[in-house]
Amino acid sequence: MHYTGTIWRPPYEADSLLLEVTAGCTHHKCKFCTLYSDLPFKFRMSPMEDIEDDLLEAQVLRTNPYSKMLTRLQGKENPEPIHRVFLTGANPFVLKTEKLLGIASLIHKYFPSVKSIGCFARITDSIKKTDDELIRLRQAGYTGLTIGVETGDDDALAFMRKGYTSKDILTQCKRLEQTGIEYGFFYLTSISGKGHGETGAKLSAGIFNQLHPFLIGPNMLTVYPESDLYQEIQNGNWQEEGELEKYRELRTLVENLNISTYFAAMGASNAFQLRGHLPEDKPKLLETFDKIISEVSEEDLRNYRKNLPHL
Repeated sequence: MHYTGTIWRPPYEADSLLLEVTAGCTHHKCKFCTLYSDLPFKFRMSPMEDIEDDLLEAQVLRTNPYSKMLTRLQGKENPEPIHRVFLTGANPFVLKTEKLLGIASLIHKYFPSVKSIGCFARITDSIKKTDDELIRLRQAGYTGLTIGVETGDDDALAFMRKGYTSKDILTQCKRLEQTGIEYGFFYLTSISGKGHGETGAKLSAGIFNQLHPFLIGPNMLTVYPESDLYQEIQNGNWQEEGELEKYRELRTLVENLNISTYFAAMGASNAFQLRGHLPEDKPKLLETFDKIISEVSEEDLRNYRKNLPHL
């Protein structure tokens, strides 16, 4: 299989076939991001020949005698069919529609069992796609996109150089909904900075409440020395929230959400793995946040964060 650099995927894509179709990020300007700094280029599309080779390799691996024997040792008659493929890279959905349709055609050729195709996406990836193109992509299996919107706070979006506004979030996500493409959000706790987290959470909830993400997955912002954000901190232009302040921010976010969605703090950056369906689990989640805020020390949370690997 062709894989370039560190491969990132959402926790809930663990059972998906990971297929590299891009590497890097077309934007690559967010002040906090270092995810693709190990690559010698900004963004690259994979040759269709490599994509087809990988699909053929994955097909052979699932049908060779060793795989069948291993499956039987596990008490199963045949290997589980692959139902979902996750395209790797920061935002493969930016590729032109015909390229994405060509990739989908190859996937279905080698794995007819595949029912859906997911990937990371930027809010701006759909801007140049017409509604008709989005419908065609949904018909080809594209759905369940994971979008790192981070926040609905326009000041934070601008400062962090995200390259879009809260209005863009509303416009493009409504287009996805209208064309049948489901999506989930990654929310970045502390992106609004010290003293502004709860305001940012309220602004974000105000945007999210107008949409229908299947998931809102918060992650804690982690500042690394090689990031542009680290330099902003050194220059006195930005301050990170304290650890307990981050949980007050998340509590405010949950308190102000009134849509039906799945709230899941699943990533390793979260000291506490919190999850629940909204709105029914809101009281339980708020109670858990209150317990964390009142019973867990700032120092313990800070020590947890210090021991994190480079995420």
